[in-house]
Amino acid sequence: MMILMLAAAMTIAMLIATVFGLHQEAQYVKQTVKRDRMNRFGPGFDRPNSYR
Repeated sequence: MMILMLAAAMTIAMLIATVFGLHQEAQYVKQTVKRDRMNRFGPGFDRPNSYR
């Protein structure tokens, strides 16, 4: 019975971590899109030597 409780707790913890990670990634993408829309010279122009 103890192992089932531990497995359930770990499953819930991993679900919470997944949701948190997805939220962080969505915020990063949102900021990237917003920054690139504001940059009239195209993505990457404000960050020399990054990915262009």
